[in-house]
Amino acid sequence: MAELPLFPLHTVLFPGGPLPLRIFETRYLDMLSRCLRNDQGFGVCLIEQGRGSVPARTHTVGTLAHIRDWSSGADGLLNILTVGGQRFRVHRVRIQHDGLNIAEVEWLAEETPLPLPPESRPLAELLRGILEQHAQRYAAITPAYADASWVGYRLAEVLPLALPQRQYLLEVADARLRLDSIGTLVQALRPATAG
Repeated sequence: MAELPLFPLHTVLFPGGPLPLRIFETRYLDMLSRCLRNDQGFGVCLIEQGRGSVPARTHTVGTLAHIRDWSSGADGLLNILTVGGQRFRVHRVRIQHDGLNIAEVEWLAEETPLPLPPESRPLAELLRGILEQHAQRYAAITPAYADASWVGYRLAEVLPLALPQRQYLLEVADARLRLDSIGTLVQALRPATAG
């Protein structure tokens, strides 16, 4: 078990994936200052319910965000680039006086490395084509097209999926099952051909 500051967002962060953020709220600026000073990350969880000044309820499975780069913009906002680390499950949350959520988390086991199954090679090629269109966003990410987890996580973040679908794919603890699920979703996303 560990304690992590939580950043509830309307997005899902996957292990190994990039997440650029623009920070303006004082509680999160203070959180990032502490994270940078202590060389630690923070937790990202998908908001399930709530927004704005109302405390948000989040999904219980999230991802550790490592800060890779940051800059202060002319508009006074803090721009950061994070990369997803280990997944975790939230057990308890307390709210600090400044409104920041502090979570007690259990680290989830990292997936056993699995070579990309031959039947998933078309998905890897689909991913390669998509990432070529997003080269700038993925410039700092080392490709691993032969790794089943890496391909599944990247497809889950770049395909036009609903947030609950992304959250499900984050929570799946098996790379082959994730790829099978994505294969089914890709078939559903393809336009019906005239016949």
